[in-house]
Amino acid sequence: MVFSSLPFLCIFLPAVFLLYTVIPSLKARNALLIVASLVFYAYGEPVYVLLMIFSSVLNYLCALWVAKDKQRKNRAALAVAVVINLGMLAVFKYAGMMVTTVNAVTGLTLPVPQIALPIGISFFTFQALSYVIDVYRGVVEAQKNYFRILLYISFFPQLIAGPIVKYRDIASQIAERSQDLEKIARGLRRFVCGLAKKVLIANTMGQAADVIFAQDLGSLSAPSAWLGAAAYIFQIYYDFSGYSDMAIGLGLMFGFEFKENFNYPYGAANMQDFWRRWHISLSTWFKEYLYFPLGGNRKGKPRTALNRLIVFFCTGLWHGANWTFVIWGLWHGAFLLLEEYVPVFKKLPRALGSVYTMLVVTVGFVVFRADSLAYGAGYIGKMFTGFTVSDASLSLAVEQLTPWFVTMLAAAVIGCAPVRPLADRLRSVLYGGSALSVPYKAVQAGLYVLAFAGLCWCLLRLAPSGYNPFIYFRF
Repeated sequence: MVFSSLPFLCIFLPAVFLLYTVIPSLKARNALLIVASLVFYAYGEPVYVLLMIFSSVLNYLCALWVAKDKQRKNRAALAVAVVINLGMLAVFKYAGMMVTTVNAVTGLTLPVPQIALPIGISFFTFQALSYVIDVYRGVVEAQKNYFRILLYISFFPQLIAGPIVKYRDIASQIAERSQDLEKIARGLRRFVCGLAKKVLIANTMGQAADVIFAQDLGSLSAPSAWLGAAAYIFQIYYDFSGYSDMAIGLGLMFGFEFKENFNYPYGAANMQDFWRRWHISLSTWFKEYLYFPLGGNRKGKPRTALNRLIVFFCTGLWHGANWTFVIWGLWHGAFLLLEEYVPVFKKLPRALGSVYTMLVVTVGFVVFRADSLAYGAGYIGKMFTGFTVSDASLSLAVEQLTPWFVTMLAAAVIGCAPVRPLADRLRSVLYGGSALSVPYKAVQAGLYVLAFAGLCWCLLRLAPSGYNPFIYFRF
């Protein structure tokens, strides 16, 4: 069951939301959300729901163990939490990659373990681990009520693909929150916006990207390669930011307020700015729980450079058990170091800096999308040297340029622009900055009408299709 499936939209979500709304007790509401979240996860992972419950029990007990002696840092408890959490990731996510790499390097033929990847394991593992670390640091008190920790880790809106929520940001909301009509309306509109990003834009871009990336390199030329790369960068952005919008919107409907996970990353002026805007919850997680403990930028330039490369190695590895992801992470880390230590990168005009940033991001995502490093390198070569355009390669590109694709591509480009600040300034001029003015109310009403129309359109698009997975489910 996923957010962009008809069973979720037409049965599961309405049933849970209506029950939640009529139940007066917060304690009972939390219990309902726990049951709903476990059912939601078990629908797709009937066995691995036990793994998620084990994770919640483990980290609940480790946090209590850490907090047992406040005068002395209980490093043993923290070490147990870190080793077991990362050990689960190593076994379920990276065992196959590690054995395959050993075989390739040594020439051995060790059997490669075929372990099904629990969906969302990277997300709920990082959330659980951040809770124990924050208790160790004294940032948050250890929670004695296990079911609050279970709700924190299993809450279905952001369970499978983020954003990564820190316990300190949600602890008070688990204990006390309100649900009102204004939050429900805003949350529903945000949810529909995310659904439209996924169903209308990301799926359309993904169809073209899948066709082009499935071709052998000999069938590609520069036009088709660039079209496939452009389709994929929009697919991954609208797929993942769409999920984040849906999670934030659903959370708001139930009274929770999550932090933003994207802030117009494709409008970034440089790579450092890009990582302040892209997958914010992950970048801040690595910054707080890996970069700073390694020493950050406090131990000289060589150590700072090494720390950043370690962080981006781990960032790439976090995304999947393939060396393409690792190279993608190191690619980003290398350009961050160039911006830090090569003066010319700091002096680029904003327009030129944005072009350079999108070029780096696009090339990086080609490697990210490729099934192998060899294919990724060959694909990039076609982008920059494939000037011999055959009839077949030109036909491949033209076949993707359907009227619907071109329309969604235009919407994707417009939607990536940081228009919200401009819209806020325009509203201030037209409506005097008052949220109570009649024109403002009319615009808001119009937006809700558009949201309802968008929901209907998405349902129509989903009706003939089946499973609609999000890209980040596999992470």
